[in-house]
Amino acid sequence: MKIAEIYEFLDRLSPFETQETWDNSGLLLGSLEDEVERIYLSLDIDEKLIEKAEENSLFITHHPLIFKGLKDLANEHYPRKFIKDMLAKNLSLISMHTNYDLSHLNAYFVKEILGFENFIQDKFLIYVDLDLSFTELCKHVKFALQVPYLKTSFSGKEKINRIAICTGSGGDLLPLVKADCFLSGDFKYHQAFEAISNDLSLIDLGHFESERCFANSLAKYLQNFPIKVIISVSKNPFQYF
Repeated sequence: MKIAEIYEFLDRLSPFETQETWDNSGLLLGSLEDEVERIYLSLDIDEKLIEKAEENSLFITHHPLIFKGLKDLANEHYPRKFIKDMLAKNLSLISMHTNYDLSHLNAYFVKEILGFENFIQDKFLIYVDLDLSFTELCKHVKFALQVPYLKTSFSGKEKINRIAICTGSGGDLLPLVKADCFLSGDFKYHQAFEAISNDLSLIDLGHFESERCFANSLAKYLQNFPIKVIISVSKNPFQYF
């Protein structure tokens, strides 16, 4: 199957032009005219996935392997080694990042992972009206993510009537949030102070934990492709003790 056919399908599903200006989604390795024999879906690229991948394949990832301009491929530093290893096996790469957050991933996470059926989406923020205590909400999230604990910032307001959700790293959206609690990942120290001063509690979902459903969310749209689509699980760069 030609990459051009796959790219055009993905562009209709989640237009690449809707990505944020700082993003680098799209075809990052390979040519639209290349033929590929299988597709691997993964949140990220790591060493084991490249090692196990068969030649002449296409990776579709959420996070772009190449974000900023590279002036050379002259050493083994990230992401250069990955790029060189992929080129040696004729592995192509398409990334669907903020465009897919906007069109599919945030809503999929809220509905399929957190289990909230009724919600309103406002660009990258999703709002859910609830009638829970902060403690009850934390228990619900821990169960949904299957994690033993959460990092939180509590404003002191136990009653939660509305939550805002953004997968990945949503801290920069804090000034836009109109809710009692904001669920996202990668919150910074001073963002927690800002939130508390605005009577907003935070639940840090974890970047990996909130986006690891990417491959499953996309796979259902590719099931009619005439080539094999393989869901691959990239490693979480963080471990918990």
